[in-house]
Amino acid sequence: MHPVMDRFEKTNSQFEAAIAECRELFSQKLHDYRASWRILRPQSLTDQLFIKAKRIRQLEMTGTTLVGEGIRPEFVGLVNYGIVGLIQLELGCADTVDMSNDEALQHYDRHAAEALALMKRKNHDYDEAWRNMRVSSYTDLILTKIERVKEMEDLTLRGDTAKVSEGVDANYMDIINYSVFGLIKLSE
Repeated sequence: MHPVMDRFEKTNSQFEAAIAECRELFSQKLHDYRASWRILRPQSLTDQLFIKAKRIRQLEMTGTTLVGEGIRPEFVGLVNYGIVGLIQLELGCADTVDMSNDEALQHYDRHAAEALALMKRKNHDYDEAWRNMRVSSYTDLILTKIERVKEMEDLTLRGDTAKVSEGVDANYMDIINYSVFGLIKLSE
């Protein structure tokens, strides 16, 4: 096999393994809580993403945790909440849990597949540049994406729309993909 294709295939395999890890936790949480996240309004979901990314940055900067959990679980949370965000964008928020666990997993799998497809396209065009980045850069880029989402949400609340933005969904996809890159790098 061609060396470039080997690199891309390795990335694809690592990406799929990281998503499988995230999906397993998502499935376990569905068992315990069902799709309780269906009640989250967009702003609440964005704030949840912010909390997770901010905690990663704090751990990166201080190297200490008082609750005994490291960076990896937060990246898993960012992947899962990013996918929840895509589901919520598609369906809107609900007042009650209005889908079965199987339906939630079907939505999860579809959006995870879309994130993988996007990563493959971008990874080809950027020639695996992410591999030469620091994990802390993923964190900063994720926080930037979250700030952009907050601004777009605030514009919408004021009755305005973004002019040149890729949209909230594109930012969620980037958050998912940067988080998966973080998971891969932390495993190497």
